[in-house]
Amino acid sequence: MKKVLSFDIGGTNTRLALVNENLGVEQIEVIPTVKFDNGAFLASIEKLITRFDLTDVIAFGCGIPGVCNRETGFIYDLPNVHVKNIPFGEYIKNKYKKRIFVRNDAEVACLAEAYNGAGKDHEKVFFITISTGLGGALVINKENQDYITEIGHTAYQYKNEVLEYESLASGSGIVNLASINGLHIKDSKEFFNLVSKQNEKALYVYGEWQNILQDFITMIQDSYEPDIICVTGGVMKAKKIFFASLIARNPHSNIVECEHGEEAGLIGAAIYAFKNMKYI
Repeated sequence: MKKVLSFDIGGTNTRLALVNENLGVEQIEVIPTVKFDNGAFLASIEKLITRFDLTDVIAFGCGIPGVCNRETGFIYDLPNVHVKNIPFGEYIKNKYKKRIFVRNDAEVACLAEAYNGAGKDHEKVFFITISTGLGGALVINKENQDYITEIGHTAYQYKNEVLEYESLASGSGIVNLASINGLHIKDSKEFFNLVSKQNEKALYVYGEWQNILQDFITMIQDSYEPDIICVTGGVMKAKKIFFASLIARNPHSNIVECEHGEEAGLIGAAIYAFKNMKYI
């Protein structure tokens, strides 16, 4: 059975999976993402690949949290990993003699949800990930759309300062948003713990965060008119606290949790590779 080695490179963790042509995940390995050093970043991925048997692997598929050249796999910038200008596709191709298909991580994750996930019965599927960063992508008729990238970096005015949605609404953005409002926390987990305990400052910041996310979703709905919006990411670990409210605040949007959850990026990168190799 043909297989793809699928990469999901995130701001916190790097995940690799062996995915077969039936889109079954046979093996997953996870390591903390190495940051700030191009050489160490590549070395960590090379070491992780050694955990896999590549005998039946026909190609590599990769989702990255940044900007790349889809033809060559050259990575221009991974903002949350703090590395730039990496000839990733060339490196992998020369090292392993396999074809590699690289695309933004939100785009491949959206492909997974549209192809055989929560959006499989819909024409226009929008995907949002709220994790270390904030990302989004659109798939129409099970094909990625090229005209939307890095939507989390859209400018947003907050308290007379022009920032970005990601800097306020992502997992790391929550920490920044809290700090702006006089609440000092180490991460989003601590934040939601304070919210659950009805901490007054945390509840205020929570309301602000919900307002910002509502504006983000309204922008997406007005701009792209998706049939469904699929949401995932590390922040969804606190979904019992905020997700029902998020849905209620956006009655004109069909908001659901991703069916593939944190594996959406891995499965989507595999689908992207298989599609390019004409196996599906």
